[in-house]
Amino acid sequence: MRHVQPEMSTKDGFPINLVLLLQDLEFGGTQRYAIHLLKNLDPEKFSVSMWVLRGGKDMAPLLEECGKHVKWLSNSRKVGPVSLTRLAFGLARRRPDILYTLTVVPNIWGRLFGTVARVPIIVSSWRDLFPKQYESWMWPLSTRIIANSASLKDLHVNRYGVHPNRISVVHSGVDPIFFQPDMAQKAKEPTVLFMGRLAKEKDPFTLLEAFKLSLEKIPEARLKILGNGRLHKKLLAFLKSNRLESKVSVIPGVKDVRPFLREAWLFAMTSVREAFPNAILEAMSSGLPVVATKVGGIPEMVVDGETGFLCEPRDVRGVSEALTALLQNEQERISMGSKGRLRTQSKFSLENMVLETERVLLETVSNPAPNRKMN
Repeated sequence: MRHVQPEMSTKDGFPINLVLLLQDLEFGGTQRYAIHLLKNLDPEKFSVSMWVLRGGKDMAPLLEECGKHVKWLSNSRKVGPVSLTRLAFGLARRRPDILYTLTVVPNIWGRLFGTVARVPIIVSSWRDLFPKQYESWMWPLSTRIIANSASLKDLHVNRYGVHPNRISVVHSGVDPIFFQPDMAQKAKEPTVLFMGRLAKEKDPFTLLEAFKLSLEKIPEARLKILGNGRLHKKLLAFLKSNRLESKVSVIPGVKDVRPFLREAWLFAMTSVREAFPNAILEAMSSGLPVVATKVGGIPEMVVDGETGFLCEPRDVRGVSEALTALLQNEQERISMGSKGRLRTQSKFSLENMVLETERVLLETVSNPAPNRKMN
């Protein structure tokens, strides 16, 4: 082990050469976060580039619109020898001042190759509760770790024994101008919206069961499920077996989710595991009250009884009661939605997220964490 002092690429230390390493640019909160950094970090302080390990270009148009360049290490469907070889040689040739690894596969290979290439500072992102990235062995390779919720930081400190000073919390942010309410576009029918991956940890079946109960009191209600994932076919089978096809829509993920947010009456997410889901911030910024579960960083976002209702995981009846109460009470929906929007503006704005990330990166350059393992 040795303490590595960063050597800036310019005489006065600016701009700092920063590489953001992602697995893909498919729809996802981490991808949005990285794109915001690429577009908004102070160009006088950072020269930012984005490297992507494989194909998956759902969100690439967001970069093309603002003229930002992406270095695609491969266009294949999976990360393989070609992209990993290009990553290793790219880091060795260029050796950025900071390598910021985001998502699981970059957190593994970026840290390994970055250490071998003697990249001065490696910053890693923790945005998932149980990432399969061998964290017990890998975290010492990170100069600094950025978690997007306090609960996630605490969990990893307790699980891996990481010193708390090695981990900084930077909450995810949302653009309140991009995501804002529009009452004129509200659906006529009481409409519940879910956005996210169709995966086991999101537990969409609890939401479906709860919504089914709510239909007994509000038969005109509708549920829209927006997202992609492995549970797609099972969800369609559930709707068919429960005769819910006319009440529930399962819609593939889209680049612009705002039309769905603007027509919804409330947002619901019944996950059994979460870190800090961006979809909830987007819903709150759009003026929607939130019905969600008390897991992960969600209680850091949603104030129970003020900006929405929090329920226990898999509590079908509790979720149904919360949905029904909000769908039947317009005044409470408006009040909670307004308070949620104010909360995102004060605590979870895009500007705060970028500035906090910038602060952590600059602080890491000035005071890199000791005891990072180097080969």
